[in-house]
Amino acid sequence: MSLDSDSAAVASTSRDWYFPSPPFIHNNSNSTKFPKYPRRFPTNPRPSQHLPPDYRPPFGGVSSPNSSPPFRSVSSSTSAPHRAFNHERLRRRVNFGRRREKPQQNDVNEAIPSVSDGVSRRRSEVSSAVSGDKFLGNGFNVRWKMTFFVAIATTVFSSVVYQNYCLHIQVNELQEHISKLEFTLRAYNLSDSMELISSFGQQSDIHSKILKRLALMVSLTLLSMPVLAFKYIDYVSRSRSSENISEEVSLNKQLAYRVDLFLSVHPYSKPLALLVATLLLIFLGGLALFGVKDDSLAECLWLSWTYVADSGNHTDSEKIGERLVSVSISFGGMLIFAMMLGLVSDAISEKFDSLRKGRSKVVEQNHTLILGWSDKLGSLLNQLAIANESLGGGIVVVMAERDKEEMELDIAKMEFNFKGTSVICRSGSPLILADLKKVSVSKARAIIVLAEDGNADQSDARALRTVLSLTGVKEGLRGHIVVELSDLDNEVLVKLVGGDLVETVVAHDVIGRLMIQCARQPGLAQIWEDILGFENCEFYIKRWSQLDGMHFEDVLISYPDAIPCGIKVASLGGKIILNPDDSYVLQEGDEVLVIAEDDDTYAPAPLPTVKEASFIHIARTARKPQKILLCGWRRDIDDMLVVLDAFLAPSSELWMFNEVAEKEREKKLIEGGLDISRLVNITLVNREGNAVIRRHLESLPLQSFDSILILADESVEDSAIQADSRSLATLLLIRDIQAKRLPMVTHVQRGSFSQGSWIGEMQQASDKSVIISEILDPRTKNLLSMSKISDYVLSNELVSMALAMVAEDRQINDVLEELFAEEGNELQIRQADLYLREGEELSFYEVLLRARQRREVMIGYRLANAERAVINPPSKSERRRWSVKDVFVVIAEKE
Repeated sequence: MSLDSDSAAVASTSRDWYFPSPPFIHNNSNSTKFPKYPRRFPTNPRPSQHLPPDYRPPFGGVSSPNSSPPFRSVSSSTSAPHRAFNHERLRRRVNFGRRREKPQQNDVNEAIPSVSDGVSRRRSEVSSAVSGDKFLGNGFNVRWKMTFFVAIATTVFSSVVYQNYCLHIQVNELQEHISKLEFTLRAYNLSDSMELISSFGQQSDIHSKILKRLALMVSLTLLSMPVLAFKYIDYVSRSRSSENISEEVSLNKQLAYRVDLFLSVHPYSKPLALLVATLLLIFLGGLALFGVKDDSLAECLWLSWTYVADSGNHTDSEKIGERLVSVSISFGGMLIFAMMLGLVSDAISEKFDSLRKGRSKVVEQNHTLILGWSDKLGSLLNQLAIANESLGGGIVVVMAERDKEEMELDIAKMEFNFKGTSVICRSGSPLILADLKKVSVSKARAIIVLAEDGNADQSDARALRTVLSLTGVKEGLRGHIVVELSDLDNEVLVKLVGGDLVETVVAHDVIGRLMIQCARQPGLAQIWEDILGFENCEFYIKRWSQLDGMHFEDVLISYPDAIPCGIKVASLGGKIILNPDDSYVLQEGDEVLVIAEDDDTYAPAPLPTVKEASFIHIARTARKPQKILLCGWRRDIDDMLVVLDAFLAPSSELWMFNEVAEKEREKKLIEGGLDISRLVNITLVNREGNAVIRRHLESLPLQSFDSILILADESVEDSAIQADSRSLATLLLIRDIQAKRLPMVTHVQRGSFSQGSWIGEMQQASDKSVIISEILDPRTKNLLSMSKISDYVLSNELVSMALAMVAEDRQINDVLEELFAEEGNELQIRQADLYLREGEELSFYEVLLRARQRREVMIGYRLANAERAVINPPSKSERRRWSVKDVFVVIAEKE
C-alpha cells in the first residue's frame, strides 16, 4: 500500500516538476486497457518512522518529517486514471515557453538515470514494508492471513505493473521531450544572433526610455525656469524695498525698462520675440512629446509644430500623457496665434494710419514742394495748377504740421479745377530732416516756404529755421527756395543764411507797394492780377539764337504772340534790364524777357511791315500835390511812408487815422527806422479814432481826399475774416459819407444801378476819389467786384501769384523787385492822347513804336467802354480806330 502510494506520489511529483502532462492520460482507452484494481487502505496513517529520515523526493520534491504521508482514501481515489488526472492539474503550473529559461542539454540527460534510481529505491522500500507487515499477522488466524497476504500480493503486483507501465510512458514522454528540446536547442543556436540583436534592441529600448524621461524632465525644467526667474526677481525687489534702499531702482523695474528699451529701439523686436517664442514652444513641446511617445525626436518636433499651427491636431492622442502635453502645446499655439494676429493687425493698422496721416515717403522728382499752411495756399495751388496745365499737370507736395485728412478735406473744398495736377499731402515738420527727406526735398525743383498766420517776428523766425534745415540736407537741393516773409527787416538775415538758393517775397512790403501804386493809378490792381497770375499773360525768359545781332527796337515787333520788355544780358552775369535802349544789340547768350500767355505759345517771326510812326510831342503835365488818407495801422507803415514820399509830388499831405495814440505813433515810427525829418514830399497829419465808428469818420474831410487806403489793422490781421469785415465796414461808411457830402449827378456812368440806390450813390462818390482796400479773404472779392465801389487789392491772392511765379522761374523775382521798387521801371497807365489823336486809325505795333519814342514799352490797353485791360493783345498788325479816352499800359521809368 505504501509502496503504491509513495511510488505514485513520487512519480507524479517528479513528472509535475520537470515534464508537462501527456495528453493520453485523459483518454478513455487507457481506462479500458488497464483494469481497475480495488485498493484498500487502512484508515490509520502510516507512521512517519517507516520512511527513512534522510528521505527526499526525487526530482526536487519537498518532504519533511512532520508532513503527512502520501496515502489516499478509497473514496478520494479509486483508479489510476483518476489519480493521473489529479497529477495533470499540478503539471499545468510548469511553463516551458520562457525564452530566457532555456533548458540545458545536460539536465535532460541526467533526468533518465534519476528515474531508474527512484524505481529501485521504491522496490527496496516495498520489500522492507512487506517484512514489517509479517509481524501484524500474529493476532489473526491463518485464513485471514492468507486472504490478507493474497490481497497484499495482488495489490503490490498490480501496483508494480501499473508503476512499470507509468514509468514506460514517462520514458517515452521523456524521449519525445528530449527530441523536442534538442530541436529547440538547435533552433536557439540558430537564433542566437537574433537574440543578440534583440538584446541590443532591448538595451537600446532601455536607453531610449531613459532619454525620453530625460527629455521630459528637461522640457519641464526649461518651462519652469521663467516662473522661477520672475519669482526670484520679485523676491529680490521686495527684499530691496524692505531694506529702504531708495536710491536704487528695483530689479523688476530695471528688467521692464530693458524690455521696453529693446522693443522701442529695434523696429522688428516684436516679430522677433514672437518668432523666438514660437520656436521655443515647438522645441519644448517636441521634447515633452518625445518623453511620452514612442516616436523619434524629429517626428515629435513635427507633431509639436502641427499642434502649434492647428489646435485640432491633438485629437488623435490616446494616452493621458500625450493628451496633457498636446493640449498644453495647443494652448500655447493659440496664445502665439493670438499674438501674431495682434501684431499683424497692429502692423496693418499702423500702415494705414501712416498712409492716412501722411507718414509715408513721397517717391517723386521735379515736383513743387510747399512747406507750411496758410490762407494763401488755395490761391497758390490754383496758380501752380494753371502753370502746369501746358505740361499735362504736375505734382505738388504739401507738408505741414496738420493731420493729412484735414489738409485733404480743406483742399477738396477749394472750388477750382486742378487741371491734371496732383496734390499730395504729408504731415510733418519742416524743421526735422527726416520729415524733409520723407517728401523728397532733394529732388524738388522748387521749394516754397509759407509764412504762418500770426505774429510776424515768430513767423519769420520759423522761416529762418526752415531755411537752415533745408541747407543742412546732405543730398543737396536740386531746386531753389522761395521764402515768404512778413517783415522786410528780416529779409537780409534769411538771404545771408540761404545764400544763392533763396528767393524772398516779403508779403506786407509787396502789398503795401501795390496799394500805393494803385492809389496813384486807379485800375492798376487788375493789371497786376493779369500779369502775376498764370490765367492770362505772365513773364517768361528764353533764349532765341536767331535774334542775335538784332536791335531791341526790331525785337519788339518780332513776336506776334508776345511783347518783349527786357533783356537778360549774359555779359553782365545774367542781369535783367527792363526797357533797354533801342540801340542795344543782342549778343550771343542773351535771353529775351517777354509777356506771353504761356511758354510754348510764342516764337519769333519775320519782321512785319509797320508804317513809320510819326512822333507826337505832347508834354505831360507836372505832378500835382495829392491828399491821401491812411485808415488803420500796419507794422510796416514806416516803409509805406518812405515809398509814398518817393512817389508823391512835393507838398502832398498824408493823413493817418487809427486808434494808436498820437504820442505813440512817432515812437513806433522811429523804432521802425523812419526818420520823419527826412520826409521831403509829404506832410504827416495825425488823427486818432476808430475807422468803424461813423462819428469818428465824419470828423474827417472825406470828400477832399484824392485817394483813401484802408489797411488791414494790425490788431485784427491774424484773422482774415475779421480784418476784411472791418475793412468792408470802413469802406461802406466812407462811401456813404462821401455820397451825402458830394453833389448829386444826373447820370451814373458805371453799372446798372438806379440813381436813388445806395450803391449808385457810392459809385458816384467813387468817381471823385479812389479807395484801395486791403482784402485778405478771397470771398470778400465778390462783394466789392459786384458793387464796384472800390478799386480793391486782393492781398493774399496777389502774394500767392508772386510766389507761384517765382517758384516756376526764380529770375522773375528780379523783375518784380524792380517793378515794386521806388526807383527804376514800373507799370503805369497812360492816357491815349499821349500817343494818338481822336479817331486816328493805327495798329498796335504803330502805337507801340510811338511809345518807344518816349522810352516806354507798351504791353496793353483798356478801351474807354471796357472794364478790363487787354495785356498782350492779339492781331497786333491789325489797324483799328482809337479814342483819346482809351488808356494804355506801359513799362516806364519812374518820374
